[in-house]
Amino acid sequence: MLRVLAVDDEKPLLEELLYLLRSDPRVRSAEGASDATEALRRITRAVESGPDGPDAIDVVFLDIQMAGLTGLEIARLLAGFARPPLIVFVTAHEGFAVQAFDLKAVDYVLKPVRPERLAEAVRRARELLGGPAREPERTAVPAPRGPAPEAPAADRAPEQIAVELGGVTRFVAIADIAYVEAQGDYARLHTDEGSHLVRIPLSTLEERWAARGFVRIHRRHLVALGRIDELRLDAGTTSVRVGPAELQVSRRHARQLRDLLMRQATG
Repeated sequence: MLRVLAVDDEKPLLEELLYLLRSDPRVRSAEGASDATEALRRITRAVESGPDGPDAIDVVFLDIQMAGLTGLEIARLLAGFARPPLIVFVTAHEGFAVQAFDLKAVDYVLKPVRPERLAEAVRRARELLGGPAREPERTAVPAPRGPAPEAPAADRAPEQIAVELGGVTRFVAIADIAYVEAQGDYARLHTDEGSHLVRIPLSTLEERWAARGFVRIHRRHLVALGRIDELRLDAGTTSVRVGPAELQVSRRHARQLRDLLMRQATG
């Protein structure tokens, strides 16, 4: 079983990561560090104590962008150890993947962390350390206590969608949503008052909300047709203004969008 250190300078995200790790039956222990200095101190102590020592660490789940040293810098320092722990990067940014794997990272997990994706990173680390590659048959990793799944929205009312903020579930009117942005298997709902993350793919919302006037304008964006303030054509590119946001329109969606806006204007 794995002995894990999770490192993130954002306390709620660290707590969520530890919650998921401790729920995995392949993890013996999971401790947290909220800054690079604390992380290095714990890792140094673990290396000095040896693989069978009381402070041993098998895997470090490491955020990249932190105050002080970055996760990449910590990983470079660990590369100088004779027997460093394995590294799994956990980050909101895709752009560091090449550097991460150059540093021999076991895995690269994007935030917001999906339980099944984290479980796969645990499996890979366990396999590299000589454990069974296959997950335990009865493993049940709970869903994170962050973005709400789509089911409650349908149960509550078709005119609303459930979102979670600070541990409190709210119901946002679909009519208040100006546009939706894809973030992996999640979607970020943008309203005039802010944004909310839900664990629903953009393609699912596109299908569900087509009858409500939402149109796909890009692989990353779904827009409420009635919330478009301007359509802009500039040097062969198309964009729309939705409140303060300017969103690119892909070529494959540009003609359909112009036709829809013309029908709306003349209808």
